[in-house]
Amino acid sequence: MSTIAANRPQYDGKVLDLTGRSGARAFRNLLATVLISLCFLIALIPLCWILWTVVSKGYHLVLDANWWSQSQRGITSRRAGGGAYHALVGSLIMALICAVIAVPLGILGAVYLIEYGNGSKPAKVVSFMVDILTGVPSIVAALFVYAVWVTILGQNRIGFAVSLSLVLLMMPVILRSTEEMLKLVPDELREASYALGVPKWKTILKIVVPTAFGGIITGVMLGLARVIGETAPLLILVGYSKVINYNPFSGFMGALPTMINNDRGDMALPAAADRVWAAALTLILLVLALNVLARLIARFSTIKSK
Repeated sequence: MSTIAANRPQYDGKVLDLTGRSGARAFRNLLATVLISLCFLIALIPLCWILWTVVSKGYHLVLDANWWSQSQRGITSRRAGGGAYHALVGSLIMALICAVIAVPLGILGAVYLIEYGNGSKPAKVVSFMVDILTGVPSIVAALFVYAVWVTILGQNRIGFAVSLSLVLLMMPVILRSTEEMLKLVPDELREASYALGVPKWKTILKIVVPTAFGGIITGVMLGLARVIGETAPLLILVGYSKVINYNPFSGFMGALPTMINNDRGDMALPAAADRVWAAALTLILLVLALNVLARLIARFSTIKSK
């Protein structure tokens, strides 16, 4: 016992007991715990409220098979029936085109900033422009594409123009998330590869990117989930169509956000209100599916040690 007491911190010849918890410290710890839990519950209330409202008012149409297989062709605001197939197809097509353009640009931009930039002036310019794009509202991106695509080039309002505006919103999200994932890759992996004589480009392709692949895919899915619900580009760059259109380079296209906007003015009519809530629930389920897919890909793509 004397040996243990001699090893403890002392002050003025008195042994200090640092293992005990004073009443004041315990009270402050309890108070902080209660406040954090209370803030969490307060933030959870509106989220649960919104989800319950959307699910309770839109689930009966979503559970109908016709909702996933039919369009709104010939359906008026006062008439019940039809489905959201045209809007779902339009949203997926425009989001897919956006991803095909934005994902390579975002990933390659992040690789340049982390692996080749090294604080150079071009890298600082790229990083500064990405910061600007991150804060650009969707309506500004839509107006920019409208000015170039429609006003200057004289093209029509089509779904492809919407995809171009969504690229401006999705690419910064992917670039920043990929950049953070690449920073988490240990430098020891790069150095070990270089020590074996592996070129830098092959080290990035075979070591760095696969190591961060799970996080990169998660960032891609999160960026896709963000842009798939944007409304301003759809309102400005393409008209809403109640019929199915698989061609993003010709004619108007339906989308879930514009389907909601089309019927929101007739919410007093039961048929229109049901479609609005069902379309909102469909959009939530689509975003949820993208997030779950990102989790699964990240889980099964993780490099496991043998």
